[in-house]
Amino acid sequence: MSQETRLTTGKLVLYGLPALPLAMLTLPVYVYLPAVYAAEFGLPLASIGLVLLAVRLFDAASDPIIGYCSDRLPIRGERRRPYLILSIPLIGIAAWMVMRPPTDVGLGYLALWSALLSIGWTLAIIPYNAWGAELSGDYNERSRITGTREALVVAGTVIATALPAGLAAAGVTGNAAVLSTIAIIVCVSLPILAVIAVLAVPEPVNYSRTVTGFRAGLAIMRSNRPFLRLIAAFGLNGIANGLPASLFLFFAAERLAASQTEQGLLLLTYFFCGVAAIPFWVWLSRHWGKHRTWCVAMLAACGAFVWVPLLDAGDIVPFLAICVVTGAALGADLTLPTSMQADVIDADTAKSGEQRSAIYFAMWSMVTKLTLALAVGVALPTLALFGFEPGSGTATGLLALAVLYSLVPTGFKLAAIALMWRYPLTETAQAELRHRIEA
Repeated sequence: MSQETRLTTGKLVLYGLPALPLAMLTLPVYVYLPAVYAAEFGLPLASIGLVLLAVRLFDAASDPIIGYCSDRLPIRGERRRPYLILSIPLIGIAAWMVMRPPTDVGLGYLALWSALLSIGWTLAIIPYNAWGAELSGDYNERSRITGTREALVVAGTVIATALPAGLAAAGVTGNAAVLSTIAIIVCVSLPILAVIAVLAVPEPVNYSRTVTGFRAGLAIMRSNRPFLRLIAAFGLNGIANGLPASLFLFFAAERLAASQTEQGLLLLTYFFCGVAAIPFWVWLSRHWGKHRTWCVAMLAACGAFVWVPLLDAGDIVPFLAICVVTGAALGADLTLPTSMQADVIDADTAKSGEQRSAIYFAMWSMVTKLTLALAVGVALPTLALFGFEPGSGTATGLLALAVLYSLVPTGFKLAAIALMWRYPLTETAQAELRHRIEA
């Protein structure tokens, strides 16, 4: 690996800083938001799920547009950093509105501001991830870059997770207060950290030699078999992760009868283990390859999830052990697929002659949103169908909650493992692609 492809640890951390407040916007939407709008404002749970599904479907249409603009419409000669800065005002306003709603809030209000927040987040995250993918062409260095960024993603999530306990110690309780505090933190910290990153980390080299036509570009993308295989596995695993994320608070409160403090401890343990495990997964991927290491992590999560339906009220300690294992596996889910995404972009660049990182990350983002939306949009109405309601769940409803939380995700993860076990884009194959691109 050439010296210029390796970033110092300081540069990596500075690049990853904006990921921290951006990550705080993901957990509230999928964990706190449904609970707050249902319990605090009395909106029907099934309707909330359908609204969030519709918002994600609408927002997914913006992904290829933003990806195309970042690849093809540079601002002052740069394709990545300016778009991150442009996203900040929209994110700030929308986050403030959706997380600090008025007392007479309705479904239309939730739909409008959730949609604007999602679009603003997309405007930031697609160029931001493309920026990271292009900072190095080395197979293992990419895992180091994504590992550092995703560690800060999880750190932001941990901060959001620890807020209930911190606020409770200050005499402030309730998920609505958590959302409000997150809005304040994001609106203050995101502009500062994004500017620091942009000033400290350079715009990456653009290796494009030509401009690919729209239809030709789609044809090349469709023929990129490693990409198709990776994104299919990522989508299956995304559904597997989205279901527990959207149902976590319901499961902890209703099935385990956990207090709010215990719920915060469980979430904090889950995400802390995710951060702590990232260096291990990056190290292991150097020896086993990224795809095999990711498969091992998903298998570990499956081995823990199968025990969840056996848990009942008061089984906090056994569930804590499950959170340790599944949280550690999350570190691999966050780091390795994104690093592999940079590798499949090399296959496209070598064939097309154009470095189209943002449009690939747009497709990645679309699948992420659709899978998470599917998880929320299907899980909540399904629970309602089986008679589950917060505070008054029937035995059938609680069983459905446990199955949707654990066994259904296990099936999706096993399907993802089957796709990835013999994944062809190894370190040797990727090095050959980089030689062709940089020659």
